[in-house]
This record gives sequence, structure tokens and C-alpha cells, in this order.
Amino acid sequence: MSASRIEEVPRAEWTDDVASLLLGTVRQVRGMEGDHTSGDDEPLPILKVLAHQPPLLRPFLEWAAALALQGALAHRDAELLALRAAWNCRSSFEWEHHARFALAAGATEDEVARVAVPGYKGWAERDAALVRAADELHRDTRVSDEAWSVLTASFGAPELVEIPLVVGQYSMLSMLANVAGLSAEGDLGPGW
Repeated sequence: MSASRIEEVPRAEWTDDVASLLLGTVRQVRGMEGDHTSGDDEPLPILKVLAHQPPLLRPFLEWAAALALQGALAHRDAELLALRAAWNCRSSFEWEHHARFALAAGATEDEVARVAVPGYKGWAERDAALVRAADELHRDTRVSDEAWSVLTASFGAPELVEIPLVVGQYSMLSMLANVAGLSAEGDLGPGW
């Protein structure tokens, strides 16, 4: 695959509405990364690719913000799911950003690295069930009874509804990143 298949919409081509939407994401993303001081005002590259479809941009950003900022799952749990989705989809771009988000949400460096290891060794039972659910959703589009029984012992209905939504969201974004040719920008990639 070539390095870039779909270019980011350049800032000079943003309409006022697109500019407002994209620039409105910067502070939220920096906060999720644990960086509240950065003067960088560049939206994520994947959002600048999505800007090729302005009618989808606003509803997508509203959905993404609701899922990321108002979800029932603890941020750490949601980020473990997002990371495993990125790993399953082999999206270095999504992996790198969610590695930062996971660390800022309280995951350890060892846990982030463990997400990129097949299987569930070394995880607490509930965390293993989350990672397993992400694998099963990716592979089978459902969660096995065995994983579900652990999840239902650890999470209520709002979190259980959210688990496949998080996996689906970040699988979809991984697909877009892969198709567009977006790759990791730093050194947090899992090395595939």
C-alpha cells in the first residue's frame, strides 16, 4: 500500500463549518492524551481525512465525543478495547493514539504492550474478558458465553451495551486509517 491514499483536506480548503468542527476537537484530544498545555492546534489526521465528507463530519464527531467522553465504561477499559481493536485491524495510526489515551487513562506501559500480545495471559480476569471480547467481536461479531459471564459479573447493562460500540467504533476508524494510508507518527506503534 502506498504511504498516502487519501490526502488530508488542507487547512486552506476548510469551510468555516469544517474549521470550527475540526478545531473544536483539538482540546478534547489533547486532554485525552493528558496534554493540557500543548499549543499544537492541529486536529488528528484521520479527522482531516474525514473532512472530505462534510455531511458526515458533524454527526461523526458528536457520536465520537459522546462515546469517548460520556460513555459508561471507565476510560481505561474503553481504551483497552480500542487498543485491541486497533491491534486486530493492524492500524498503527489508531494504535499510537490510543496508546497515549490509555496511558493517560491509567493503563500501565506493561498493559499497553500486553494488548499487542495474542491471548490473555497476565491479565486480571475482567481485563482478560474485555480483551477477549474485542477479539471475539473482531473475529465472530459476537461475544462467547464464557467471556460474557465474566463481563456481566463486572459490568452493568450500560457498559455491556458500550463494549461492542467501542470495538466497532475503533475498528471502523482503523479501517479508514488503513485505507487512507495513515500510519503512526511517533514511536508508540506495536511494531508489526
